[in-house]
Formats: sequence, structure tokens, C-alpha cells
Amino acid sequence: MNIPSKAPINPEFARLLVIERFNPYRECIQGLSNEPVTVQALLKRADALLQGELDFAGLGDYSQHAIVERLAANRPRICIIQGSADHPAHLFDYEHALRAAARIWQNGGVPFTFGIPVICDGTAQSNIGQSYSLASRNHTAMAININFEGHSYHAAYVISGCDKTPTGILSGLAATDRARRHPERGTAPVWAVFVPAHVMRGGTIPPETRRKLREIQEAARAAGDTQLADDIEENCRYILQCSSGEAFLGHLDRAVEHRLIEQAAAETILNELAAATCDDKGGICAFNGSGNSSRTLVSALGFVPPESELLVDEAPTAVVARNVDQLFRLINKPEYSVCEILGRNYANAIRVHNATGSSSNLMLHMPAVMRYAGFDVSLFDYERIRDAHAVPDVFAHSLTENRDTFVLAQQAQAGLHHGIASLYKVLGDLEVPMDWDAPTVAGKTWRERIAALDYAVSPKLPQEKSVIRIKPIRDISGTDIMRGNFFSSCTLKVAGMATDMYRRFDGRVFLVRYYENEAECNEELRSTGLAETLARMPELTPQLLAAFARVNGGRTDGKADDALSMINDGTLAFAFVIAGQGPKAFGMPEMFAPSQSLRHHGLIEKSSILMTDGRYSGVTKGACIGHTVPEAYAGGGIGALMNGDVLWARLSEKRLDLLDMDFFLAGKRVPRPGAPIAERHELVAARRARIEQRQLQIAACNILDNYSDAEYGVVPMAVHRRATLRWSTR
Repeated sequence: MNIPSKAPINPEFARLLVIERFNPYRECIQGLSNEPVTVQALLKRADALLQGELDFAGLGDYSQHAIVERLAANRPRICIIQGSADHPAHLFDYEHALRAAARIWQNGGVPFTFGIPVICDGTAQSNIGQSYSLASRNHTAMAININFEGHSYHAAYVISGCDKTPTGILSGLAATDRARRHPERGTAPVWAVFVPAHVMRGGTIPPETRRKLREIQEAARAAGDTQLADDIEENCRYILQCSSGEAFLGHLDRAVEHRLIEQAAAETILNELAAATCDDKGGICAFNGSGNSSRTLVSALGFVPPESELLVDEAPTAVVARNVDQLFRLINKPEYSVCEILGRNYANAIRVHNATGSSSNLMLHMPAVMRYAGFDVSLFDYERIRDAHAVPDVFAHSLTENRDTFVLAQQAQAGLHHGIASLYKVLGDLEVPMDWDAPTVAGKTWRERIAALDYAVSPKLPQEKSVIRIKPIRDISGTDIMRGNFFSSCTLKVAGMATDMYRRFDGRVFLVRYYENEAECNEELRSTGLAETLARMPELTPQLLAAFARVNGGRTDGKADDALSMINDGTLAFAFVIAGQGPKAFGMPEMFAPSQSLRHHGLIEKSSILMTDGRYSGVTKGACIGHTVPEAYAGGGIGALMNGDVLWARLSEKRLDLLDMDFFLAGKRVPRPGAPIAERHELVAARRARIEQRQLQIAACNILDNYSDAEYGVVPMAVHRRATLRWSTR
């Protein structure tokens, strides 16, 4: 190989050495012997990629001897963390990593890179893959920690992707940073910047496919099923995405069952929709699901360089170079280490999470990251911060009105807002308490970053077109933590409910329709005869119908119509309960498919709720209650419910209670003293036995049976026990 002549190091970092007592590449010759060849191969590829770029100044000497000199001198060892190319968010990680590696070398550092597997939650929906999804976050944290400690990296340049990967990586880095603070280690802390993948443009339904869907709608109306026609019409209003495709699957299943279309024709339509969904540039999907919620989280925590937060294409070389430069400026400054930035910004991130209506998945990931960092944090710290000061909804995200995340990114690229800094400024202007002196990887506090802004949202951008609003949209926002007499806690994503739905459901009672797993619920919710099936429930006695008429219908005489008419007018409302889906039982999969089927069934969606000890996709809308603790497998009350039980929702009081049936039949809403576990012990035991049989579908290495519950982020018990550091807001 022809090695170029030695080029000078970027003068800003020419004398930069990492300050620490122990350098493993000086004390142990094996690493000094093994790793230079990996660095050289990386730089050779980077050199080949960048040779054609006009501003590329070259890499100079990257012989093994030059690499050994830098390692022995304790130059910054920077690892570029990539995702796997079988996830759409990581299509351009290879090129991104090479650009970052070149700049690290030009700055006098030593670049390394490794990749991690990234499960796509969309791909894993409604199959066994979802039982591995949450586990992957903890496996990612472990892999990050192992590589960082095994190869002794100082800092990370993270190409941040989708779903749980950003929080998994952050957890691993935080665990490494915490361990390195042990006084006998003698090592420097960990520094990191996160550069989110670009946003993917949503797809559009091809004209010919839309024509076929209209034909189904016309056939449905002719057959008297106007509800199906209306449900298809509503779903066609959304940008095309994998989540809307799931709803179309439910609609077409109903059409096939109703004999409006043949199965083969339905599958052809689904294939056409799938082929038109994703832009070939890849990226993070445009809905405000777990992917973009994770982007918002790492940005709110201060880990993202400002100009890299909302990209619409792969990161250009100049931006990558500035990101790397900023990472180098953090080296040897402990106040910018991972645990320091994380601890100072956690309360800020909670308030941003509420203001943006982000994914309820983060209710697991946020306490998990903090526990990996050693802080004794739980779901109830989130609740304490949330309840201390109301945070309004200022994020007008919409998949039907041209205000999705791709549009948000376009607005940022046009200089019409400043991304997360604009959100901080809006919250500050609304007098929401924030830690303005918290550090960020920009090398500035939030106070300094906000002071430099001329505006939160440019006057050139009409507010009705802006995703970020400078005035509150409504008072309710975010995710509530609820209590009840048959569980310890659960979550309700208030941001996913329309205001009128929230008010309509507040104070209502719901009849339990119980399922032992997601598949049973999916089959029923996708049925054309769902309402008729529910109306035939044997538990619907005349006395029970009369009680619902009094409580939900406001009929003082208790006079009930037949069950079907009460379903049609919303007097008879249901709680579709899916148990046996918790972390210990089945890996805590997302109940996205049933939530999407409920959301896009116009009749049932208006009156009913979904409840589970599993979790939901970040794109979930409607009255979806999840993360129920204790889970059914651990003896939780949700596993003792049965068809015909009645739940009382008091959303404004953040309560959901199981009612005493005798009192309810007499027209009174009186909660039971507790869950009926003892009197239904045979039923509970039989259900647990069936859960254990279902568990055999999951590989033993991914069973989450030695983990904390959802209140503590579902982390390994060793991580849970070691999280002893007190954390509080400042």
C-alpha cells in the first residue's frame, strides 16, 4: 500500500492527550499489536471514499507505525457505533462511519468502529420477533459495554437509529461511564455524541391501488357495511407507512370475511401498498413513534449536535466533521461525560417528552437508562416531575395534515425553527421549569443555546403549518401513570387521545372482554361481525345491561335496549384486556396490531379501551393502557380478570378500578377491596400454566425472567440492584 506523507494534525487538537492514570495500549502490548491493523483498514476505506470530494485534505500517514504511536501516547480512542444494514434507518451508516473515521484521524485521534444488530419493530410486529424486541435493548447495552471495556475506547460517535437502539446504546455507555468512576480504575470517563439517522419521507398510495380500495368501499356500502367503507376512507387520509399498512390488513381481512373481495386480490393490494411505503433513501419513519421519540429524547438530554438533529438525507462530510470536532472539545472535561449530561438533563427530557406527546415506550426506556447510569430512578420519579408542573401540548404532529416528522425536518433545514432548542425556548416562554444550566454536547448550557436564538419558530412559518407551536394546543399532554385496585401502576398515553375522547371516557365503565394473548384479540377485532360477537356475550344479562344503561346512558329508569343497539350508541363500552404479555411472560411485545385494529374500527374505537401488561407502539393512538404492573405471570390482578367484569375509568383522577358487581347491578360504582386473585386461584393457575407453555416459543437466552418490572424499566436485576445513587432535580 502506498502511504501518503505525514499530514499535520488539526491544530486545535494537536496537543490533545486523554488524561488518565492507566493506558492499556501502553501497559499491555497485545492491544498495541492487534488493533492497528483494524484502524488502518478503516482509514484505507475512508481515504478511498473521500478522495473525490473537493474539500478533502487527505489523511497523511496512517501506517501501522503511526497508529501505534498514537495509541501509545494515549491519543483519543473514538469508536463509531453503527447499526445493521438490515434496518432502514442504517442504510448509509457505512459511509457515515468512514467520514467520521477520517475526521477523527485528522484530529489526531484513533478511530474504531463496530456495528450492532438493530431489530425493526415494524418488521417484528405480530410475530414472535416482538418477544425479542425489548430484550434487544438490554442486549445492546451489554454489547456496547463489552466492546467499550474490552477495547478501551474513550468516546463514542453514535450513528443513532430507531426504536430501542438509541436508549440501548446510551444505557451501555452510561454503564461504562459509571464503572470507570471506581477509584481503583484510574481511567477517564466516557464522552459521546449522538447523530440521529435522517428522517424518511412517508409514502403515498399508488393511484391504481387507491382505485381498488374505492371499489371495496363501494361494495361494502352496497352490502350494508358502511363502517368498513368509512374505516378504509379514514386510513387513506394518512401518509403511507408500515403502521397504516397494518390497518389496511385489518380492513382487507374484514372485506374478505364479508366476501367483498377474494383473498388473493387482498394480498395483491397489500403487496402494492408495501412496495410504495418506504423511500429508497431509508431513514427513520416519519411518524412520531418510538424512533422519532428516541431522537427527541437523546436531543432533549443534550447528546445531539444541533445541526445534526433533523436531517432529511445522509449526513454530509462537513456536518460529520463538525460533529467529530465537537466531540473532541469534550475530551478531558468530566462535566460533559455521559453520566453527568444524563443526570442533569433527565427532568428536562421528561418535560419535553410530555410536551411532544412522544412514545409511551420511553416510559420503560427512560428509567432504564438512568438505572444503567447508577441512579435509583423509577417510573414514579417521572410521575413526580410530571405532576410538579403541568406541561402543555405544543407539538402539532399530524400524519394527515402535512405535519409529520419529515416536514418537521424540512422546516428545520429551511431555518424556520431550531429543533429541540426551539422546544426548550417555547417551554421556557410558557414558564415550564427547566434546568437551564444543564450541559449539552454543544459545549454550552441550554441557557446559552436559547440565548443565541432569534426565535423559537420563524414568523415566516404560519403557526397552522408549524409542527412546533409557540402557544399551547391544549392543557393535557404526554403520558399519565394510573393506579387501580387490581394493579400497582399502568400507563395511558393521553397524547394519543383526542380531547373529546378523553372527556367522554372520563368516568365511564367498561365491560371486560378478556384474551390470554394477542393472537386471540387480533382475530376478533379484525372480524366483520365484531359488534354482533360482543353482543352475544353470555355475561350480558338484562340486569347488567340495565346497569350500563343507568351509568353510561344516563337513564334513571335503567331501561336497556338490546345489547347490539347499546354497542352502536356507545352505552355498552368494552375494555379489551390482553394479559400474559408482560416482560417475564412473553418479552413484553407491542400490542400494536390490536391497537391499530381498534383505532381503525370507527364504531368500537369511539367507546372502548385496550388494556395489557404488554406495551404499545409509539404510533399507537386511542385509549390504550399498558405496562400494567404486576403482570399476569407475576400474579398481577390483570391475570385474574374475566369476561363480564366491570372497570371504572376516572382518567382525570388517574384511576382505573375493578367494580364490585353487586353494587354495580344496584346502580352504584363501588370499587372492590382488591383483585379477585384468591377466589379465582384455579383460573389464575391454569392461565399461568398456559403462559409457561407459550414461553417455549422463545429461545431460553432471551427470556426476561431475571429482570425488574416495568416500573423500573425492565432491566437486569444486577443493574437494578446497583442503581443506588440518589437523583433529584436541581
